Amino acid sequence: MFAFTPLVTVLSYLAGGLSPLLGTSVTAAAIVLFTVCVRLALHPLARAAARGECVRARLAPDVARLNARHRGDPERMRGALTELYAREGVSPIAGCLPMLVQLPFFFVMNRLFWTGGGGLLDHAMLLGAPLEGRWTGALRDGGPFGAHGLVFLALFAVVAVVATWTYRRTRAATAAAGRSGAAGEVGAIGGVGATGAVAPVGGGAVARMTPWLSFASLLTVAVVPLGAGLYTVTTVTWTAVERAWLTRRRAVAPGAVASTG
Repeated sequence: MFAFTPLVTVLSYLAGGLSPLLGTSVTAAAIVLFTVCVRLALHPLARAAARGECVRARLAPDVARLNARHRGDPERMRGALTELYAREGVSPIAGCLPMLVQLPFFFVMNRLFWTGGGGLLDHAMLLGAPLEGRWTGALRDGGPFGAHGLVFLALFAVVAVVATWTYRRTRAATAAAGRSGAAGEVGAIGGVGATGAVAPVGGGAVARMTPWLSFASLLTVAVVPLGAGLYTVTTVTWTAVERAWLTRRRAVAPGAVASTG
């Protein structure tokens, strides 16, 4: 339990400040507030990731030229891409950093609820459902539409809505980037539009994986204790809203730059 002491202390402090307002749901509110604090602390990484995406989009024609120049030599292509991104000061894996850095918080939170919470979870509930409870237990107690099952269904609904929104936005952005990249490649190499261009180092895998990450959170909420599921739902929702906001700012910035050039 020593590894959980800092987390228990922080959650207890937050719960103490909120207890006059929320009663038995105070620990759930403390989890949400703690998650928001973690994501605020990680916001600079999210901004760096958004900047990296903007730079990679701007470099799409350069990547197309490198792909044409080193076609058939993946090793030289990777080296050229690495040099290009290093010169621009961006990292191909920057988009993964916010997710990777917060994983330890999730693992500790999940483990805390699996082991009983060290007294933190005594009488701790979310709309009547115990925070240490799991969906399988809610199904046994009253079925999917029982009092506890409805709480999990509400979390599933929030994740499903956020995941669908994220998926559609990402697909639209990917399609737009594909059209932009194809046009850039035509201009760069005299009308040769190759659909098999080598993706940026690490960027292709991230782009393919991103639309499905929120849907994977449905499985997470289904198997972890309710308290850890609440952390997951909060961080998934934050990620979607933060990404939309940063993308909107990124879309405005290039026009401003172009108008001054």
